[in-house]
Amino acid sequence: MTDLTTPATRPANPRFSSGPCAKAPGYSLDKLSDAPLGRSHRAAVGKAKLKAAIDRTAAILGVPEDYRIGIVPASDTGAMEMAMWSLLGARKVEMLAWESFGEGWVTDVAKQLKLDATIRKAPYGEIVDFAQVDFDSDVVFTWNGTTSGVRVPNGDVIPADRKGLTICDATSAAFAMDLPWDKLDVATYSWQKVLGGEAAHGMLILSPRAVERLESYTPAWPLPKIFRLTKGGKLIEGIFRGETINTPSMLAVEDYLVALDWAESVGGLKGLIARAEANARAIADFCASRDWIANLAVDPATASTTSVCLKFTDPRITDGAAFAKAVAKRLEAEGVGLDLGAYRDAPPGLRIWCGSTVETSDVEALLPWIDWAFAAEIAALPAAA
Repeated sequence: MTDLTTPATRPANPRFSSGPCAKAPGYSLDKLSDAPLGRSHRAAVGKAKLKAAIDRTAAILGVPEDYRIGIVPASDTGAMEMAMWSLLGARKVEMLAWESFGEGWVTDVAKQLKLDATIRKAPYGEIVDFAQVDFDSDVVFTWNGTTSGVRVPNGDVIPADRKGLTICDATSAAFAMDLPWDKLDVATYSWQKVLGGEAAHGMLILSPRAVERLESYTPAWPLPKIFRLTKGGKLIEGIFRGETINTPSMLAVEDYLVALDWAESVGGLKGLIARAEANARAIADFCASRDWIANLAVDPATASTTSVCLKFTDPRITDGAAFAKAVAKRLEAEGVGLDLGAYRDAPPGLRIWCGSTVETSDVEALLPWIDWAFAAEIAALPAAA
């Protein structure tokens, strides 16, 4: 393509960051006016807000009644670390990784907890072969690879009669994908992803099997106070009623409640999933009609509908990293696409957040600008002179 005509339409919201992600349409700080600022989170008003966040999360996500949901510190990372340090070591462990955050969990288990884990990895754009996974072991994995743009296609790959626990980092999947709760014993996510909430708080969701493990197993290593989920061999139930381990931001809690209001207004989980799928479909159609750009996901069945990762395939590009950075920089300079660069550990390309708070009209308005930026950078290559 050599057409350098500037597109006529611009995205109304050019924010396509994969975290923190775009706020919900119509968001304003005025919506946080009911936040109980300056009040204790242990006061009745604080407890009510925290419990509402938990109860409404369960209702929208369809979490079973016998599962526990807790608000924990340190975002999704804190929730995952809490789960791994508290639960692992009772059985053999399999670590599955196909992107940087999954690699991080491998490092923590192998080098920090020093467990003799079976490690299964896949390159960026692919996922591991689940048929090879031993689910009689505890299995740790990400549902959606935020930095690789690939996801587990469904829960069919996880056996219902497994003996081990499944510990799932679901931070870029929760609220945008249909998670099979009967196949997940632990799921974690942060508010800053699909619902566009604020960072620093994580959510920890436990199945009855996970609770049973917590109450029957004591890890060989000491647990910091911030990780402790049991006392005297019993689950600390207060954590799952909003009695948080450390002091939460009531402003961030209010922001999350506002995000849940919006989620309900677009049809709950079904509506949220449909919005993300429409966004990803617009990009898939764009790539299908061009021979110089493609989804990083090798198998379309595993392509993410939230963190959509793209690669440039034009043979004239000899330095992929420099070219991709130049395209992203050009789009940002025009104010039409912010934070579009691939993750630093990922293959060079673009990463477009298509989570539920992003309007499909904004994705559609961005795509001609990618055409334009690509053409401009191709024209600037020495070989094109």
